[in-house]
Amino acid sequence: MDTSPATNGASAAKKNGSHPTKYIFVTGGVVSSIGKGITTASLGRLLRNRGYSVTMTKLDPYINVDAGTMNPYQHGEVFVTDDGAETDLDLGHYERFVDINLTRDSTVTTGRVYSTVIAKERRGDYLGGTVQMIPHITNEIKERVIGLGEKSGANVVIAEIGGTVGDIEGLPFLEAIRQLKKDVGADNVLYVHVTLIPYIGPWGEVKTKPTQHSVIKLREIGIQPDVLICRTQSNISDEMKDKISLFCDVEKGAVIENQDVDTIYEVPLVFEKEGLADLVVRRLKLDETHPNLDEWVDLVRRVKAPKHQVKIAVVGKYTGNGDSYISIAEALGHGGIASDAGVKIEWIESDDLEEDGIDFAARFAETDALVVAPGFGARGVEGKIQAIKYARESGLPFFGICYGLQMAVIEFARHGCGLTDANTEEVNPDSPYPVVHILPEQKHVVDKGASMRLGTYPCHLTLNSIAAKMYGSDVIEERHRHRYEVNNEYRKQLGNAGMVFSGVSPDYRLVEIVELPQDVHPYFIATQFHPEFKSRPNRAHPLFAGLVAAALKRRQDLDAKKPRVTATPVDALEEAAVQAS
Repeated sequence: MDTSPATNGASAAKKNGSHPTKYIFVTGGVVSSIGKGITTASLGRLLRNRGYSVTMTKLDPYINVDAGTMNPYQHGEVFVTDDGAETDLDLGHYERFVDINLTRDSTVTTGRVYSTVIAKERRGDYLGGTVQMIPHITNEIKERVIGLGEKSGANVVIAEIGGTVGDIEGLPFLEAIRQLKKDVGADNVLYVHVTLIPYIGPWGEVKTKPTQHSVIKLREIGIQPDVLICRTQSNISDEMKDKISLFCDVEKGAVIENQDVDTIYEVPLVFEKEGLADLVVRRLKLDETHPNLDEWVDLVRRVKAPKHQVKIAVVGKYTGNGDSYISIAEALGHGGIASDAGVKIEWIESDDLEEDGIDFAARFAETDALVVAPGFGARGVEGKIQAIKYARESGLPFFGICYGLQMAVIEFARHGCGLTDANTEEVNPDSPYPVVHILPEQKHVVDKGASMRLGTYPCHLTLNSIAAKMYGSDVIEERHRHRYEVNNEYRKQLGNAGMVFSGVSPDYRLVEIVELPQDVHPYFIATQFHPEFKSRPNRAHPLFAGLVAAALKRRQDLDAKKPRVTATPVDALEEAAVQAS
């Protein structure tokens, strides 16, 4: 006999102003990678534009406790929150679109849920009861969703359920959100289902059957979707909407067309035109407000019709999966918005730069800037080092991130200080010059999950450095994810050779930013932290804004056939930073 109490619906329907907390659940059907994350983020943007406070969460059915130990080729980027949670990349979309900072409370996995329930059972919390999927697992899921709303005080909690309806591992989450409607009241819950309308055959026939079957599967579980978001390559006719409405038992106005667009930032405007936000406000009985989309409309205009173009190469170890560096790609685009420039990214696998006889001048002849991306392990590191060497010697604007900073230090030690065999202990533990070594507190770490230096830490900037000019401040806070750090035994030697340690931890123990003086190089900077996680489309991160500004100046100089300048004027970089902030 079960003795566990059910979730208290009265406490769940916590008041926020004149309304209880509202919950929107976003599911996906037919195929994976259908765009639930962008849909969720776009809906959050629209509600935020109407003045509602919004918080968001991702319910992921995988058994991993978090995303930190997953291969980027399989799962894409690991997004890190301020409080150090290693999460699904969709949280990055939520933060960028809605312009909020989320926490570990916004990520729920099967691994976390089961770990908590098992720990409670061991403590005796369920003493006398048989621990079961229902109600114990489902209650734990519900408590996390409701707890997020209570802790944040948000008007609306939007929760995306990972995977595809029909996946066996997703069933406990779907059952939990089914129960929540009963717990908090039907007026406080809305189900949004993202599905696919394919075009197949020689005549490009529109097929609604996959959508019908996906909705049938949801209804078998006990969930009737209130809104259907239909992914499509072309317009959906009124006749087709009538058919979908009839067979899926969804009102015609709730069949929302989501046609492919040029930029993901256009999706909120598509939804606004389709009336999605008004529908949600009406169905959840929220106060009517007027949307303010002026900033977003202008942002999309600048993304779609920039005055300038630059090409930036990103050298990484996981470029075969476009999601592996999604935040870097977005941050580069944000930097482009700040300079009214479109950014074309060339993805380069670092292994490919290790072949003999590569002419780097020819390879990067059309490149305006170089980014060396994060990574782990020995594969491809020499390709990164060679690319950095070319950028440093040729004056190509350069930005290194995390492993990119470590590779920049190794390259400078080898070719600027004469330490030929310099390396990181991660690659060569026996290097005679370990200019990058493991953090002392990491030496005895055994578990791989959530054991790195994670989350937000403060950093002090050197006066008049590029970093200080870009940020317009002498103290910053950025998000980290690393085990290795610059070896302090070599800081003096590297500094004497010309490397500037422009950002350090408050106790001066850890190097956070390195750069070269602007009378030596136009823009050469690298960070141990991950600035891409804090960039926003309406507020580009200053280091990405600075990189694009330097790339644009290089491109304009080349186009005008002027002699190559040795430095980007400080005022141009400062102007880009001001625009970004």
